[in-house]
Amino acid sequence: MSLSAPTIRSKKRSRGDQPIVMVTAYDEPGARYCDAAGVDIILVGDSMANVVMGQRDTLQVSMEDMIHHVRAVAAAIPKAHVVADMPWMSYHVDVASSVRNAAALVRAGAHSVKLEGGRVRRDAIRAILDAEIPVMGHLGLTPQSVLAFGGFKVQAKTSEAAEWLTKDALLLQDEGVYAIVIEGVPSVVGTRITEALEIPTIGIGAGPDTDGQVLVFHDLLGLTGRTPPKFVRQYAQLGDVITEAVGRYAFDVRNGLFPDASEAYENPAELLE
Repeated sequence: MSLSAPTIRSKKRSRGDQPIVMVTAYDEPGARYCDAAGVDIILVGDSMANVVMGQRDTLQVSMEDMIHHVRAVAAAIPKAHVVADMPWMSYHVDVASSVRNAAALVRAGAHSVKLEGGRVRRDAIRAILDAEIPVMGHLGLTPQSVLAFGGFKVQAKTSEAAEWLTKDALLLQDEGVYAIVIEGVPSVVGTRITEALEIPTIGIGAGPDTDGQVLVFHDLLGLTGRTPPKFVRQYAQLGDVITEAVGRYAFDVRNGLFPDASEAYENPAELLE
């Protein structure tokens, strides 16, 4: 049985719980490896636009893309909770389509959905929750707002902005979300929001005091080929390993070293006559 949204909702470091570990995955192998590592939550993120599709922002991801990748992650049958990002414009137009799109992600294998924004998304969040689909919130540097923000910029850098962000977090909690991702804010803001809430916060560039942390799979494994954001710690450089392995394969093929006899099927005697 996978970790449930109500179980995650109860986890707070202030109550003695261990921090929540969340990481993104976009396919069956990624989900399988992350689950074997013992993560709590697998996020099928619209960050696939950046690290899988090679796009500059997440606005290029469609519902069809998300359904495709959620289904691939669900095929790993992980013990971890699977939460799926609702892509841009899948919950912005009307309440009915928001619920239909959330349900489509659940049918593909997600256990809950995540969407960005505070009070402006209140009606969509309420309707999805009324359909008995668990919702994770996302506040701060919300990547789908990149055009409105004028780029990927740290948010809540003034007292007024930090207060509004805290109010949005409390509003989402009152609506019934089970956790909130806090992204790209000064550490003190991440700390204050975490202290103000009874539900867990999961930070990404929000300091060390949130109730959990999330990183993008390709970032933490060194697979992006770019300078990682400030908040990323790279735990491996698998890009170098992959390049070296494929290079060895290419060398062996070009020099007649692959395949050898042990890698070829035996010839039936009658074919040799």
